Amino acid sequence: MSEYAIHPSTEGVAMSVAKCVLVSCFIASMAASPVLVAQDAMKPGESADHGMVPKELVGVWTLVRCDNVYPDGHRVELYGPNPAGMWLIDAQGDYMMQIVRAKRMPFAANDKSKGTPEEYRAASMDSNAHYGHVSADANVMRSDIVHASFPNWDGRSGDSSYTIDGDELTYRVAKPSSGAAEGAHGEVVWRRVRS
Repeated sequence: MSEYAIHPSTEGVAMSVAKCVLVSCFIASMAASPVLVAQDAMKPGESADHGMVPKELVGVWTLVRCDNVYPDGHRVELYGPNPAGMWLIDAQGDYMMQIVRAKRMPFAANDKSKGTPEEYRAASMDSNAHYGHVSADANVMRSDIVHASFPNWDGRSGDSSYTIDGDELTYRVAKPSSGAAEGAHGEVVWRRVRS
């Protein structure tokens, strides 16, 4: 067993610690400067003034489901059953999001620079992360992505219909990172952890 391996009985504790560290880093970055992330992507002369951020969006969300829905109605779980993910949105609408497959294939060499083509493909397909700014009105959410793990989404902006039902938020992705050529749209569901 490697010195970095997590014993099955301590996996839950390690995950809780990892979540606490992630949330602490996010809160620290908000306190330092809530608009720095958005300003990174701005061109000279642009304003840091973004659209309204409804209070209902602000907080920490955990992933419930991330599916592609095809024209014939069938669904594909892009990150397998029970995917994991967190979406952190501050009061100014600056956000960071990460989605991962619950069970991922480790690199045999235990070195990110020495993966096989299959390992690199799985690492790419089994995760999605981006950060930027989000704003919304009662029906439409606008995302302005600064950078994403899928490079084609860097600088991308788009509108999505969304609903909030209790502590669950559902939105639609018109052109998902895979499957769009076959007519698929994405459907992503998040559950509020805390506001």
